[in-house]
Amino acid sequence: MASFLMEDFVGGGSLKEIVPKLLEEGWDDVPTLKLMNAEDMNALNMTQKQKDALEIRSYLHDRALMQYANKLEASGKGLPELLNLMAADLSIQFGMRRGHIARFLDRTTACAMPVLNSSTTTKYMTGPSKITSSFSMHSSSINRKTPSMTRYARKGSSTSDFSVEQSLAELKIKDGHVFKGIVASVPAEPRACGCVEPPPVVADVAPLSAIESISVQKLTPEYKVGTESLIKTKTPPMKASELWRDKTAVILCLRRPGCIMCRAEAHRLYSKKPIFDALGVQLYAIIHEYIETEVKDFWPRYWGGAVVYDRGMEFFKALGGGKLLKDKFIFGFLLNPQARANYKRAKATGIEQNFKGEGEIKGGLFIVGRGKTGIAYQFVERNFGDWAPLPEVLEICSRLKNQQARIK
Repeated sequence: MASFLMEDFVGGGSLKEIVPKLLEEGWDDVPTLKLMNAEDMNALNMTQKQKDALEIRSYLHDRALMQYANKLEASGKGLPELLNLMAADLSIQFGMRRGHIARFLDRTTACAMPVLNSSTTTKYMTGPSKITSSFSMHSSSINRKTPSMTRYARKGSSTSDFSVEQSLAELKIKDGHVFKGIVASVPAEPRACGCVEPPPVVADVAPLSAIESISVQKLTPEYKVGTESLIKTKTPPMKASELWRDKTAVILCLRRPGCIMCRAEAHRLYSKKPIFDALGVQLYAIIHEYIETEVKDFWPRYWGGAVVYDRGMEFFKALGGGKLLKDKFIFGFLLNPQARANYKRAKATGIEQNFKGEGEIKGGLFIVGRGKTGIAYQFVERNFGDWAPLPEVLEICSRLKNQQARIK
C-alpha cells in the first residue's frame, strides 16, 4: 500500500541521501514532495537519477504500487521508458502481477482510490445553522469560478500555484451538481429483499453547540519526518473548539482505524493535503476507541494528520442527531449490496486490514469553519464504507476560505 511515511516513500535508493536537504527546504511530507516540479528539483541540484526516482515513486504512489518502487528505480530507466515496456517484460523483469501491470500502464488513472460514484441522490443539505444557510446548495447558485490560490506557503518551497490550482480544478464540481450534504452518497435501500429497513439518518446539520464543548484528547501530532510515532506524554483533555479555533477543520470520524474502508478513505483524503494546506484547512481524524497498536498501525501510514480521541463518542452522536448510528454486520454488510461494493472498492487498493475493536458505530465527516463560524458541511456514513465526495469537501473549504477573506 502507498504509505505516507517519508522513509517508505523515498526507499533506500538515490533519494535517501538528500532527505536532510528535503527537510531543510520544507519538503517534509509525502503529499507535498509529490508536488515537486522541475524548477524545484533544479533548485535542490537533484541529479537526473534522483529526478527519475521521484517521478517513478510519485507515479507508483498514486496507483498504490509502491512494492515495485525499489526494483523499478534500480533498473536505471526513466518513467516514460518503463511505461513503454511490454506487459511480459514488466512481469519477468520486475515480478509485477497481471492486475498490477494493468494499473501501472493505465496512464489515465490519477489515483487507485476513486471518489465514490453516485448518480442518484434525493437529499440536500438543508440544516438551519447559520453557516449552512449562507451556502445555497442548489446548483443554480454555486460559484463556478475556481478560487485564486496564494503561493503554497512552506519553508523554502518554490512550488508554483499552478500545481495546487490544477489539482483543485481537476476535482471541481461540475455544473448541475447537487450537494449530497448530510446524507450518504446514495439513498437508503431496503435490505434482505425489502424485509429489513436501513437505520434512519437525520435530516439536519448538527448545531455548533453539539460539538464545540466536547472533551477530546490529541493522540498524535501532524506527521513530519522525525516526529514521534505517538505523543509520549499523555496530553490533557481539551475542548473540541480548539481544533478549529484558528483554522477551518476537516474532521474525519472513523468507525475503526483497522477497517479497510476507513483506511482507504483516510488515505484518499490525506493525499490532498497540499490543497487543504493552500485553503488554510487543518485535518483531523477522530476515533471513539483507543487501542494503541491500532493508532500506530494507522498513523502515519494511512493518515498523516493529527489523530484525536473522543472518549464519550460525542462527535459520533452528533452525526446521528444526538444518538449513535449503529448497524449490525449481517444486515449492514452481508445483506447490504452497497456496503459490499464499498468493501470491494477499498479492497482493490491493496490496503491491509484487521478486525480489532468495535466496528458497528457509523462514522462520517464534518467541516467546521474557523472560530464561531459553524458547521458548514456534515456527511453521514449511511452504508459501511460510504465516503464524503471529495469535490464537495474541497468546494466547501474553498467557500469558507473566500468567506473568511472577505471578513478580514
